[in-house]
Amino acid sequence: MSISVASPKKATNITLSADVLSEAKALGINISQACDQFLRGLITQEQERRWLADNAEFIAAYNAGVERDGLPLDAWRSF
Repeated sequence: MSISVASPKKATNITLSADVLSEAKALGINISQACDQFLRGLITQEQERRWLADNAEFIAAYNAGVERDGLPLDAWRSF
Protein backbone atom coordinates (compact mmCIF):
# COMPACT_ATOMS: atom_id res chain seq x y z
CA MET A 1 0.00 0.00 0.00
CA SER A 2 1.24 3.45 -0.84
CA ILE A 3 0.39 6.53 1.17
CA SER A 4 -0.08 9.84 -0.55
CA VAL A 5 0.99 13.19 0.82
CA ALA A 6 -2.00 14.77 -0.91
CA SER A 7 -4.62 12.39 0.47
CA PRO A 8 -7.66 13.94 2.14
CA LYS A 9 -7.61 14.46 5.89
CA LYS A 10 -9.88 12.59 8.28
CA ALA A 11 -10.67 13.67 11.83
CA THR A 12 -9.72 11.26 14.60
CA ASN A 13 -9.33 11.24 18.36
CA ILE A 14 -6.02 10.44 20.02
CA THR A 15 -4.92 10.39 23.63
CA LEU A 16 -1.65 12.09 24.50
CA SER A 17 0.22 12.58 27.75
CA ALA A 18 -0.85 15.89 29.26
CA ASP A 19 2.74 17.13 29.62
CA VAL A 20 3.60 16.27 26.00
CA LEU A 21 0.49 18.04 24.72
CA SER A 22 1.19 21.09 26.88
CA GLU A 23 4.83 21.36 25.71
CA ALA A 24 3.88 20.88 22.07
CA LYS A 25 1.29 23.64 22.28
CA ALA A 26 3.74 25.93 24.13
CA LEU A 27 6.29 25.38 21.36
CA GLY A 28 3.73 26.03 18.62
CA ILE A 29 3.98 22.51 17.20
CA ASN A 30 1.14 21.56 14.88
CA ILE A 31 0.05 18.33 16.58
CA SER A 32 -1.94 16.97 13.64
CA GLN A 33 0.95 17.58 11.25
CA ALA A 34 3.52 16.13 13.67
CA CYS A 35 1.43 12.98 14.22
CA ASP A 36 0.84 12.59 10.48
CA GLN A 37 4.55 12.92 9.68
CA PHE A 38 5.60 10.57 12.47
CA LEU A 39 3.02 7.93 11.47
CA ARG A 40 4.15 8.17 7.83
CA GLY A 41 7.68 7.37 8.99
CA LEU A 42 6.49 4.45 11.11
CA ILE A 43 4.43 3.10 8.21
CA THR A 44 7.41 3.29 5.87
CA GLN A 45 9.68 1.52 8.38
CA GLU A 46 7.13 -1.24 8.98
CA GLN A 47 6.50 -1.71 5.25
CA GLU A 48 10.27 -2.01 4.68
CA ARG A 49 10.62 -4.47 7.59
CA ARG A 50 7.80 -6.63 6.26
CA TRP A 51 9.15 -6.53 2.69
CA LEU A 52 12.56 -7.65 3.90
CA ALA A 53 10.99 -10.42 5.99
CA ASP A 54 8.75 -11.56 3.12
CA ASN A 55 11.70 -11.61 0.71
CA ALA A 56 14.45 -12.81 3.07
CA GLU A 57 14.64 -16.27 1.49
CA PHE A 58 15.08 -14.85 -2.03
CA ILE A 59 17.61 -12.25 -0.85
CA ALA A 60 19.66 -14.93 0.92
CA ALA A 61 19.57 -17.19 -2.16
CA TYR A 62 20.57 -14.31 -4.45
CA ASN A 63 23.43 -13.27 -2.16
CA ALA A 64 24.63 -16.87 -1.98
CA GLY A 65 24.57 -17.05 -5.77
CA VAL A 66 26.60 -13.84 -6.05
CA GLU A 67 29.11 -15.20 -3.50
CA ARG A 68 29.38 -18.43 -5.45
CA ASP A 69 29.23 -17.18 -9.05
CA GLY A 70 29.92 -13.43 -8.87
CA LEU A 71 27.67 -10.70 -10.23
CA PRO A 72 25.48 -11.77 -13.17
CA LEU A 73 26.90 -9.18 -15.62
CA ASP A 74 30.38 -8.94 -14.11
CA ALA A 75 32.07 -10.09 -17.35
CA TRP A 76 30.86 -6.92 -19.11
CA ARG A 77 31.76 -4.55 -16.32
CA SER A 78 34.18 -1.80 -17.44
CA PHE A 79 35.23 -0.52 -14.00
